[in-house]
Amino acid sequence: MKLCIRAHDLGVKGTEDILTQLDRLGLDGVQLVCYKVYDDIPYAPGGITPERASAIGRALAEAGKIVPLVGAYFNPVHPDEEKAARGQAIFADYLRHCRALGCDVVGSETGSFNGDEWTYHPRNRTEEALQKVVAAFSQLCDVAADCGSTVAMEGAEGHVCYDVDTLARARRMIGRRTKVIFDLYNYMDAANQGDYLDILDRGLDVFAGEIQVFHMKDCILTSGRKPLQVPLGTGELDMRAILGRIKAYDPDAVLMLEETTGEHIPHAVDTIRRVWAELP
Repeated sequence: MKLCIRAHDLGVKGTEDILTQLDRLGLDGVQLVCYKVYDDIPYAPGGITPERASAIGRALAEAGKIVPLVGAYFNPVHPDEEKAARGQAIFADYLRHCRALGCDVVGSETGSFNGDEWTYHPRNRTEEALQKVVAAFSQLCDVAADCGSTVAMEGAEGHVCYDVDTLARARRMIGRRTKVIFDLYNYMDAANQGDYLDILDRGLDVFAGEIQVFHMKDCILTSGRKPLQVPLGTGELDMRAILGRIKAYDPDAVLMLEETTGEHIPHAVDTIRRVWAELP
């Protein structure tokens, strides 16, 4: 198992400070969203250059840190079509440069008609929405094929690919190999939160062999609304059951802390490493 974190959850910027924090916390690497941790890399088409990507990737590799995922999240069904197109162009740039960064996979969620809010909209669960997502990611798969990289997709209950089976259907419609970012909490809502282990089991079955990273979160189960996310190790999810299933699925899995920040990171790292070591 490799335990990583989103670089921008470390609360620092620049490669040197990122590496310092990774060493201090005992983490193996990062999910890299360049425009969130480098002030000289804007969120814009052409914002990442081959030279800059190579410099970042080389420094991380020399320090023995991995980059299992490059994030370039965009909203393919944004009601502002210019924003959708711009986000897709930026994603394509990262497909072209991700190998220099030390990773051949670039990922995004599947978006929402609520635009910048990225929350539930009735149109998200329509065939129109799914077709728009499939068209956008198919075009990105064309780019990926030309430069030896891979597209990864992440589902979420408020987005177009709102459950495991809808994401699986989208990937089948695309018809080319994509990878999966599996975030259990993303799929949980007011109605299904008590069944989260069933959701995990379904995902491990449907996405067998295709999960690039597991986003690791925790939450407090609620009544009548989406569970409340909290730092990992402070909530009510059964981490032993979750990690036991993941370890049985893939003992070399990449676990990615997401939205656990600051003083809560050491406890989360300790929780995952301790439970993982205790599992058969």
